[in-house]
Amino acid sequence: MMSLPFYQRHHEHYDRAYRHKALQSTLNQYQKETKSKSAVYAQGSTAYTRGSAAYRHASAADFSLASSAAYSHGSSAYDLESAAYSYGSTAYDHSAAQSKRSAAYSLDSESLSQSSAAYSHGSESINKLAAAYRLGSEAYSLGLKDSNLMIENQSYKMSPKAKRAKQNFVSEDKENEAMDYSVPIFTGREVSISGITDTEEERIKESAAYVAKRNLFATGEGVSVSKVAKSTSEEEHHEKKSRKVAIRESAERVALKKTLEDTQAFHKKLNQDKLLHAPEFIIEPRSHTVWEKQNVKFRCSVAGWPAPRVTCWYKNNVPIDVQTHPGKYIIESRYGLHSLEISTCDFDDTAQYRASAMNVKGEISAYASLVVKRYKGEIDPSLLYAGTVSMPLGFGVTPHGYASRFEISFVDKFDVAFGREGETMSLGCTVVISPDIKRFKPEIEWYRNGVLITPSKWVQMHWSGERASLTLTHANKEDEGLYTLRVVMGDYYEEYSAYVFVRDADAEIPGAPGAPLDVQCLDANKDYVIVSWKQPAVDGGNPILGYFIDRCEVGTAHWTQCNETPVKFARFPVTGLIEGRSYIFRVRAVNKAGISLPSRVSEPVAALDPADRARLRSHPSAPWTGQIIVTEEEPAEGVVPGPPTDLQVTEATKNYVVLSWKPPGQRGHEGIMYFVEKCIAGTEDWQRVNTEIPVKSPRFAVFDLAEGKSYCFRVRCCNSAGIGEPSEATEATVVDDKLDIPKAPGRIMPTRNTDTSVVVTWTEPPDAKELVGYYIESSVVGSGRWEPCNNNPVKGTRFICHGLVNGEKYIFRVRAVNAAGLSEFSQDSEPIEVQAAIAAPSPPYDITILESVRDSMVLGWKQPKVIGGTEITGYYVNYREVVDGVPGKWMEANIKAISERAYRIQNLKENMVYQFQVAAANLAGVGTPSLPSQPFKCEEWTIAVPGPPHDVTCTEVRKDSLVLLWKEPVYTGRSPIVGYYVDMKETEAKEEHWKSVNEKPLQKKFLKIGGLKQGVSYVFRVRATNQAGVGKPSDVTDPVVAETRPGTKEVVVDVDDNGVISLNFECDQMSPNSEFVWSKNYEPIADDSRLNIDTKGGKSKAIFKDLGEDDLGIYSCVVTDTDGVSSSHTIDEEEMKRLLALSHERKFPTVPLASELAVEILEKGEVRFWLQAEKLSGNAKANFVFNDKEIFNGEKYKMKVDQKTGLVEMIMDKLEDKDEGTYTFQLQDGKATNQSSLVLIGDVFKKLQDEADFQRKEWHRKQGPHFVDKLGWEVTDDCNVMLKCKVANIKKETHIVWYKDDREIMVDEEHDFKDGVCTLLISEFSKKDAGTYEVILKDDRGKDSTELQLKDTAFADLMNEVCRRIALSATDLKIQSTAEGIRLYSYVTHYVEDLRVGWVHNDTQIRFTDRVKTGVTGEQIWLQINEPTPQDKGRYTMELFDGKTGHKKTVDLSGQAFDEAFAEFQRLKQAAIAEKNRARVLGGLPDVVTIQEGKALNLSCTVWGDPTPEVSWLKNEKSFVSDANCILKYESGKKVSFTISTVSTLDSGKYSIVVKNKYGTETSDVTVSVFIPEEERQSQQQKKNEDNKTKA
Repeated sequence: MMSLPFYQRHHEHYDRAYRHKALQSTLNQYQKETKSKSAVYAQGSTAYTRGSAAYRHASAADFSLASSAAYSHGSSAYDLESAAYSYGSTAYDHSAAQSKRSAAYSLDSESLSQSSAAYSHGSESINKLAAAYRLGSEAYSLGLKDSNLMIENQSYKMSPKAKRAKQNFVSEDKENEAMDYSVPIFTGREVSISGITDTEEERIKESAAYVAKRNLFATGEGVSVSKVAKSTSEEEHHEKKSRKVAIRESAERVALKKTLEDTQAFHKKLNQDKLLHAPEFIIEPRSHTVWEKQNVKFRCSVAGWPAPRVTCWYKNNVPIDVQTHPGKYIIESRYGLHSLEISTCDFDDTAQYRASAMNVKGEISAYASLVVKRYKGEIDPSLLYAGTVSMPLGFGVTPHGYASRFEISFVDKFDVAFGREGETMSLGCTVVISPDIKRFKPEIEWYRNGVLITPSKWVQMHWSGERASLTLTHANKEDEGLYTLRVVMGDYYEEYSAYVFVRDADAEIPGAPGAPLDVQCLDANKDYVIVSWKQPAVDGGNPILGYFIDRCEVGTAHWTQCNETPVKFARFPVTGLIEGRSYIFRVRAVNKAGISLPSRVSEPVAALDPADRARLRSHPSAPWTGQIIVTEEEPAEGVVPGPPTDLQVTEATKNYVVLSWKPPGQRGHEGIMYFVEKCIAGTEDWQRVNTEIPVKSPRFAVFDLAEGKSYCFRVRCCNSAGIGEPSEATEATVVDDKLDIPKAPGRIMPTRNTDTSVVVTWTEPPDAKELVGYYIESSVVGSGRWEPCNNNPVKGTRFICHGLVNGEKYIFRVRAVNAAGLSEFSQDSEPIEVQAAIAAPSPPYDITILESVRDSMVLGWKQPKVIGGTEITGYYVNYREVVDGVPGKWMEANIKAISERAYRIQNLKENMVYQFQVAAANLAGVGTPSLPSQPFKCEEWTIAVPGPPHDVTCTEVRKDSLVLLWKEPVYTGRSPIVGYYVDMKETEAKEEHWKSVNEKPLQKKFLKIGGLKQGVSYVFRVRATNQAGVGKPSDVTDPVVAETRPGTKEVVVDVDDNGVISLNFECDQMSPNSEFVWSKNYEPIADDSRLNIDTKGGKSKAIFKDLGEDDLGIYSCVVTDTDGVSSSHTIDEEEMKRLLALSHERKFPTVPLASELAVEILEKGEVRFWLQAEKLSGNAKANFVFNDKEIFNGEKYKMKVDQKTGLVEMIMDKLEDKDEGTYTFQLQDGKATNQSSLVLIGDVFKKLQDEADFQRKEWHRKQGPHFVDKLGWEVTDDCNVMLKCKVANIKKETHIVWYKDDREIMVDEEHDFKDGVCTLLISEFSKKDAGTYEVILKDDRGKDSTELQLKDTAFADLMNEVCRRIALSATDLKIQSTAEGIRLYSYVTHYVEDLRVGWVHNDTQIRFTDRVKTGVTGEQIWLQINEPTPQDKGRYTMELFDGKTGHKKTVDLSGQAFDEAFAEFQRLKQAAIAEKNRARVLGGLPDVVTIQEGKALNLSCTVWGDPTPEVSWLKNEKSFVSDANCILKYESGKKVSFTISTVSTLDSGKYSIVVKNKYGTETSDVTVSVFIPEEERQSQQQKKNEDNKTKA
């Protein structure tokens, strides 16, 4: 059977992620060039055309990577297309597209030659073509020219159905009509190859050919098909090209012609500049896959001018040093061929190798990989050629061949984790895989309790390429368990596991039980679903009474309780479901205190029979909803169904009985339903259970049965034809739990595990059925409080209880769980103290040679990473000879265990190669030996420089520093060692990043290294130096992370009460075998004459006998059998002096004083002397001395000693002249004494005496109303001045009077003194308010006064503050247009003359003129610009100076702002002119005139206007003119008169004068009322009446 390449074995389709960079570039080039163009290239090369044609005739069945003729089958298009991606044409096509270097042809020709050797068909023509490429551009150009000529006559033909075709592809494009042709599908590699390709180059080209062929047959682009038409007389084969294909071919010919021209121009330029060019690899080193102990050789050839040289070979980018690995590497350069030979390959040689070539034009590198395969056990060599099927287990296949071993290690691993329900928990681990092959990615798998975890809404997984993480988004108790990370590489995998504990969330009701867990749905059918769950471990302190089951229809949020009374059995059939609907369920536990939180919801389940569910699973009717639509068969007339069969009771509890049966054989063509009947055993009184709704499923749960009674059951079938006969009745079934609660487990046995965990084992309870698991609880001995160790029942009879406190004693108990309930607790276990168990140590590692002479060698190694819980007692060394790469038998080097990690092995053979292994031993026994070391040759070292230091260790690791220790080299060279150099780098950094810590050699064998970055991992090494130079570096230390671990403690220096100086160190991480080891300058303290070591429990003390200069140094303490617990303290001269002074103080103690003797004046003028000691015991006493005479407590002196506060005081009522002198307080507290004195003489005494008198007077003053705060002022937000003072001891009768300059100020309101503040508000404060203000308080108890001077400087300060507040109240500048110009203005709260105002225009102070002037109107500060011009544009600033600081307001009068303001000014100006010159009546006319009939009326007024207005008159809104009775005059354009010589009643009315000119019109009205006197009116009326009578 044909073997497939790795990318087809692992992936059904080709995955882009596995493409090599070279393969990717080849594919990109292939996609850029069209398929027809590639075909032209293939035809264009004359040599290749001959080879390809010969190949096609030679073998149509044998497919070769050098030629695609195997798939021709008469199809020229296919041959041309596939040939474009053969090895030869790939290089040709790549060169034609890139046109960069002619030397590239030789590279591909070399690869082509190798391919031709493996695939012989057509090789001669391909080699000829490659030779033509190497000759230069002549053959290249000629071939392209020929190909260009051949385009015109090229025709595409495709054969009828291929013999090997399996799939048909039919084109649906209307332009390219379909034909009767099946395209053969390329399914893999050519049949002539078996096995897996061994080189990277072959895999790249093989993959490129595969993708090219796949794309060709999948798309059919560039291929025109022919339609076969059959007639009765003959078959005609003709080709129909579509318009689309014809246009594409034409465009390709144009593009090809341009490419030829560009290529020819490039080669002409190249030939002109061929004297100097950068190096290029003609032959690149090829990758190899070999077995262990084989030799391998990399070869390469480089071209360039000047002739380049291969400067260096690299392994994983690290230069290969032949001298440091004698016999391992051989580097040669002969006749232009460069080689690197690696002898006796081992697994560590698996790496990427690089050759670097250089000349004056540049540098170039070529890469190749080496994979060393390792046999796994004894394997028959014949299996190596049998394929993967017959390989033994564990002998895996990887991308580089068989059985390449991957080293998988875990870094930064997750530990045992503790969480709580509802929290988010994350587990993570960094994975390191060696070798790192980018194209071969690991498979990351997570398991919980051995079950593979899949991503869900509860679990999220992430793989970054380096770190695997798992996140529990909402932790539940179901998530508790053993989590395992498995990293799979081929057939190899490594695992890491840790337990995750999830505690119950806090109950909403105190004392309520924990939530149930693991809710599942069982036996779902149309009528009911059985819900099961697990009981919680926590019952809240009260027994659980039962459980409530809730259901919720999928797609809704409404939960419905399924049972009215709690059920105790952990399974319950839920009925009342709607057929076809999907449901989820949850369970709640209940006890006497209340109901628990609900469990995690179950997975959705549909109310369907299993047969319907299986049928609908393949054809879901509505997958986007939570419902399943069920359709039933159309009913048809049928027969009455027969009785059901095989009726049985599947489950019986106290609450329900579950029945199941089989449908009858006789039931017709329609669906049937069932009626269930019951009766008490021994009777025939059958009762129908489901009277209303028939059962649709052949299973049913019967409720409402009497507990303890026996029942029989039977079932009838029914359909539209009727109800059938009943089934046979069941046996009598007792309504009771068939499943009993298990008994308690036995033989609880705890054993030690780690310092925080204990292994608990037990035996299974007898007669246990259907056990779900076990709950384990722990309790600290004597506490009486039990805590659950697990919250998810564990299976098996062994469990590791984590999270325990080291050193505490615990007892354990276990109980079993099944569906019926929880068993009783087992008996308590024996108490066990939590401590780490003892085990044999792990193997030592990093074996190295420290010295070698003719017949002996000194080995060095590193301590095991796991010492087994107790100190290592010694080491055992084995060695064996290695002859011609074949190791001999192991021999013991030492019989007795050695304690040092360096050992000289004697009696070795000179020039013999040896391997070594070391095993460590402790109290538990001898551990596993280390892996065999590298082969070392026993020969005399003659180098002048020293050998490597050894036993390099890190201690006192902190977040920014650590201490590095080492031992001197065993081999010192030809001269004594003069010092050491320490190198460091980050763990992940490359070798070239090593840097020296110290510039000058160190004389000591330790160094504290600071400046580390917190959280960063480092490695270190040490080099010794002598007069000859610097020697070989030591082995690199294990990676160390710079971090200060929680709980880290430091060495503390202490001086006790007796003056004893000691160094103290504590450790709370000790194991039973841990010890404190003290050292000075990191050397064991051998002389105990100066130190005493006292260790008790977790505390150790190094006591100095007599601290002196001989004790100067660094004192360190290391706790053995811990995770590096250590600390140090440096005692230098300064520290020594401090400690000695403190020691002297402790030997000869003094009472420490917090304050010396002081004096103060009390409120009533009393004098208080006092001092305070830092602390006093109950026996402390004090003596009081004045002028060397002791004074005692009495009328004049009141003395007090407060031992609690350390306060010692003496109070004198009055200070008299005779009290001048020295006061002393003497203290004694046990053997500690102290005293303090105070001298009160001269001016000091006089000042104190005056102050006491003043305080006495002040106290008397404060007995009546008085001022607490003197009179002061403040400026309010309204820029008013408020005078205020604070008073005290006020009563209702107290009066307050204000004065200014001795004149009383009358106030409108009386003060209420509620807030103890008296105020006087002065509005609009100005210079007139300057003066002296005084306030007087008085009542029957006395009076008090306070005064405030507001003059000169004080007044200026107040005015400055007023001006500042006014300036701050200024509004933003606004722009206002007036008839005169533009006004800029701002409003202030209040204006005073002291506020200086300035204006600035464009940073220039404005000089005020008649046109530009400023002023203040009320609270408005303005700047008036009359008749503005464009020069007035710009930025205006108003500066307000309050006497100290300036305040600015700015406005921009330019642009649109100026234009709008100027336009408004023009408008207002014109309006003002019009208003000024319009016609108007200035005055003279009254509003109303009342006149007697017959009198003369004369009215006059003055009119004005420019030009002179026109005047007209109206009477009752009608125009009228002068007549004999009414004379109207208009004189000199100003005077207007109105005269009626004799008025009559007819002249009454409204008269209006209208003046008008071009600027406007104005009307003035006057009402004339003519009246007749009463006598005359009566006479006229009488005369009128007489006239009327006469007429009558």
